[in-house]
Amino acid sequence: MNILVIGSGGREHALAWKMKQSPIVDEIWSAPGNPGMHEIGPCFDVKIDDNDALEKLALQLDPDLIVIGPEQPLANGLADRLRARGYDVFGPNAGAAQIEASKGFSKDIMAKYKIPTAAYRRVTDLAAGKAFLDTLTPPYVLKADGLYAGKGVIIAETREEADAALAGMLSGSMGSAGAEVVIEEFMHGEEASVFALTDGENVVLLPAAQDHKRVGEGDTGKNTGGMGAYAPAPVVTDKLMKKVRDTIVIPTLKGMKAEGHTYQGVLYVGLMMTDTGPKVVEYNCRFGDPECQVLMAGLEGDIVPLILACSTGGMSASDFAQMAPQGGFQPTATVVLATKGYPDAYEKGSVIDGVSAANELADVMVFHAGTDVRDDGALVAVGGRVLNVTASAQNLDQAFDSAYSGVDAIKWPEGFCRRDIGWRVRQKS
Repeated sequence: MNILVIGSGGREHALAWKMKQSPIVDEIWSAPGNPGMHEIGPCFDVKIDDNDALEKLALQLDPDLIVIGPEQPLANGLADRLRARGYDVFGPNAGAAQIEASKGFSKDIMAKYKIPTAAYRRVTDLAAGKAFLDTLTPPYVLKADGLYAGKGVIIAETREEADAALAGMLSGSMGSAGAEVVIEEFMHGEEASVFALTDGENVVLLPAAQDHKRVGEGDTGKNTGGMGAYAPAPVVTDKLMKKVRDTIVIPTLKGMKAEGHTYQGVLYVGLMMTDTGPKVVEYNCRFGDPECQVLMAGLEGDIVPLILACSTGGMSASDFAQMAPQGGFQPTATVVLATKGYPDAYEKGSVIDGVSAANELADVMVFHAGTDVRDDGALVAVGGRVLNVTASAQNLDQAFDSAYSGVDAIKWPEGFCRRDIGWRVRQKS
């Protein structure tokens, strides 16, 4: 079978890399792809926000399966258009994608279907926001309702910071995404991410992962799209995973169906493991980035049958369960190499050397995220988060060490990374 992957980041590179290993896959095409994805199969220079061009490309290529990686095309209704053309698509329709595209929508779903989460209020004016902040204690959580490239959350340590952030968001600091703001109580605990692959009725849960959102070591500084991740996350025990499935994942899917938004694809559940049990921090309508990289690298079996089953639907629960990757999961870690200045302003075009040397290390794989190739053949950085240096091993400590060995093999003076990925689990080992 032939598969078209929509996207150009490390997440999509990891998906393409993993699916290419399947014995039932012939070709992997990508749009727009990146230099790493080009090594897997042809890439087509089509923007992910151009539904017309992507639909035209699909009609030209006629793939057996289309996998949509990023949230924006899902929110834009790309899956709806491609399904209407008769294609099997991995990713929710626009109605279901609201679970990420609108933080207010997702919080209302949680409230209505009694899914454990933080207390919240949706506000569109400063007075209402300040009134709700009066009921909370610091720190404060403020979220742009709409999509903002994974950086629409502000954790304000003081009331003054919260008031300033709220005023800024409502006055346009995050564009239309912040026209409505969701204010939440701050939840204490350890975060983790659980990924549920579903056809709308049946569910397979992948191992829990843990991301590192803050740009600075010790989880300090601004939020980013993610500076590194690892899986499995020991904080989510087998007992807790069952509780997440029974009290969060299944009620969410049932609630979405009841609202007329049957959910197909992967449901990303961001969790806070609190003293009173797991609670939802947020939902996403796609794989996390960089969590997807560690999941694809760590899974030992074939992921394609499960992705296809999610896309087509109609299976019995027992048959769907059989589609899960057969085999175990190797502990895996990834370290994000980013351009200096990220998540604020940064320069593009710096030359990166040593990626091939890193890939030659045992059990190391470098996924491309924000790279391009110049006319002279040099690999250059064109994004904020640029490379995901990923490694699998017998245990997490070895995976971290191997990933950082891969980082050290790459020569890029204009780049940086956090050197403490996995610090919580390493402290406990």
